Amino acid sequence: MKAALYTMTALIAFAANSLLCRMALVDGAIDAWNFTAIRLLSGAACLGLIMTLQAHYLKRNRLKRTDLKYTENLDCTVLKDKGDWLSTISLVIYALCFSVAYQALDTGTGALILFAVVQLTMIGWGIYNKEKLNRVQWLALLIAFIGFMYLMLPSATTPSLSGALMMAISGVAWGVYSIRGKTCVSPLRTTGFNFLRSLVAVPILALVGMSYLTDISMKGVILGAASGAIASGIGYSIWYVAMPLLKTTESAVVQLCVPILAAIMGVVFLSEQLTLEFVIASLVILGAVLVFVLNKKQVKARV
Repeated sequence: MKAALYTMTALIAFAANSLLCRMALVDGAIDAWNFTAIRLLSGAACLGLIMTLQAHYLKRNRLKRTDLKYTENLDCTVLKDKGDWLSTISLVIYALCFSVAYQALDTGTGALILFAVVQLTMIGWGIYNKEKLNRVQWLALLIAFIGFMYLMLPSATTPSLSGALMMAISGVAWGVYSIRGKTCVSPLRTTGFNFLRSLVAVPILALVGMSYLTDISMKGVILGAASGAIASGIGYSIWYVAMPLLKTTESAVVQLCVPILAAIMGVVFLSEQLTLEFVIASLVILGAVLVFVLNKKQVKARV
């Protein structure tokens, strides 16, 4: 029950990121550059506070544990996990391209493209590292590509090419960030420190966004802060609590819900239309990824 509650809350937060960004940009309440700067600032502040509380909790409860030597080593390792600059660059590229893309994409379409490219990036990295795929996985990968191509076929509802390209770049950046994050001991602290490092980019974002300052409304600022602090900061924190409670396959499968939740939010809050093309593409892409994940071979460690 606890795992389901944490997981669902985190998935709603991830989908809300797309909604908040689209809400802020669709009516020109703020520009993409300043939205990204506010998102990174508020995300860093929220995660910084959470990390401080986490460090205090670990230090306070260290003497209460039975296996003191083990827990001291574990806590020290966790507290030393501080991310790196390459991951930070990936984070900034993801956040900026995400915002720029949502100037032209509907909520659900943007989330679907982002999710698909993130998954394809991670799958591609596995193939590059000679991860063996079975025939079903290769077929699923091909079907996912076909679904993505179908989504981009010329029609009255075709997503903006520039928006789709920017979201694809965002997806690659987040895929790289996710791949690099697999080796960290504490994903929460790693992400928190990467957000703190990303503040180096905020003056640059603000400088580029200076020409849009007169067009920024309080609504845009609030939505940007909510995206950073709530949907990103708190959302990531809850997800990292949920992950240990889920099997690896389960954590991958449940993320299939994010584009669907984002599309539903877009319909409810922004009156966006669910086109037949989007529904078909979603079923094909998400279904193919589901098949791929469920057929992933578990490599046994050699003794």
